[in-house]
Amino acid sequence: MQHNGSRYLRHILSGLLGSTLVGLYFGEPVYGLTFGLVIYLWWTLVQARRLHQWLAKPSATDEAPQSIGLWGDIFDNLHKLHQNHLKTQDRLRAQINRVQESTNAMRDGVIMTDSRGAMEWWNGSAEYLLGFRRNTDQGQYIHNLIRTPAFKSYFDSRDYREPLEIHSPAKPRIHLQIQISLFGDDDRLIVAKDVTRLYQLEQMRRDFVGNVSHEMRTPLTVISGYLETLVDNAGDLPPKWRRAINTMAAQSSRMEALITDLILLSKIETGEQTVNDTLTDVDQLISQISHDARALSGDRQHEIRVQVGDHRLLKGDESQLRSAFSNLIFNAVKYTPAGGKITVSWSTNREGAHLSVKDTGIGIDPVHIPRLTERFYRADPSRHKDTGGTGLGLAIVKHVLLNHDGNLEIRSRIGEGSEFICHFPRDRLVERVPEKTGN
Repeated sequence: MQHNGSRYLRHILSGLLGSTLVGLYFGEPVYGLTFGLVIYLWWTLVQARRLHQWLAKPSATDEAPQSIGLWGDIFDNLHKLHQNHLKTQDRLRAQINRVQESTNAMRDGVIMTDSRGAMEWWNGSAEYLLGFRRNTDQGQYIHNLIRTPAFKSYFDSRDYREPLEIHSPAKPRIHLQIQISLFGDDDRLIVAKDVTRLYQLEQMRRDFVGNVSHEMRTPLTVISGYLETLVDNAGDLPPKWRRAINTMAAQSSRMEALITDLILLSKIETGEQTVNDTLTDVDQLISQISHDARALSGDRQHEIRVQVGDHRLLKGDESQLRSAFSNLIFNAVKYTPAGGKITVSWSTNREGAHLSVKDTGIGIDPVHIPRLTERFYRADPSRHKDTGGTGLGLAIVKHVLLNHDGNLEIRSRIGEGSEFICHFPRDRLVERVPEKTGN
């Protein structure tokens, strides 16, 4: 490149020198040099105009203007760059078309929007699942087309760790799972998956569990009643029958507890037991449950401490809260060795209210913690015979907290005990109204 530049410079200087010599021949060297400069300037302007015309409307078939010298090399190099650009553009367009074709082949709806929710592109499945129209919905805000308050809140929250489940605005019979991902300049990639079949299967399971539990309660109550009668009159029975009767009575009680928990969980999950947002005195509620926990401890003599750092009321369903809190506190009694320490504390901070149940038990392997709130999941199946638990307690706690906009946090280490923390949002705390006293 430097060699060509030097060559072009020599040609220009040679031309100017020649025009100067011609002028010198006629006795006017300055006129000769000026004439040479004018000719070179005119040539340059002509070539610049040709370049401008070519760059204004280049196409893949247009050849670059023909020229010589420096301008010839400029035209040739620009033509090569233009051809490479066209090839790259074609390759990228082919890749984009392939991505769009493959995305259109997906059964899941895919939508791309900008940061405000203006729709830029979507595939065919999104049109079927959500009812979008290609000709009229381009550029529309997606929350104007999916008119579900939960979706608008989910879109604006920017917290997309968990998916959102809603009914399709176009086909209410279709149940959708919405997952949003951020990309680019705060744009959104929205994936809508049809989970109708899974939703129906889950609903069938809930209905089945609820119906079977209700159907089993009546015959089991009859069996338990007769067993209680036999236990009360065990002295009149032969000795070899007493152990069998006592064992059957104990197992009958376990089955009754299991059915009671199943019915409660079914009601909470299906919404049959609606949340009655009344004002709950958590201080009093914890004191009552802790008193029952001391009775449950009995001869094992656990040290149960109650610490209340805030005396405000909690807006929520007292019946559900009692069930959740008692499950956590009674579990601590069941799984803490005799003489162990259990601390129940209620506190608040800027984030909200927190109930902590901490014990000095054997602890839980961290590998089990993510699954502890699943129905019937047990970290140590060999211990359930001793504790008499149903395996549904933490599942009930999780759903009660969901009904109260809260969540459950579990901390535990082997040999160091466990801590279960119920977190509630701050807007559920209500100041006590001072009681009026007479004069």
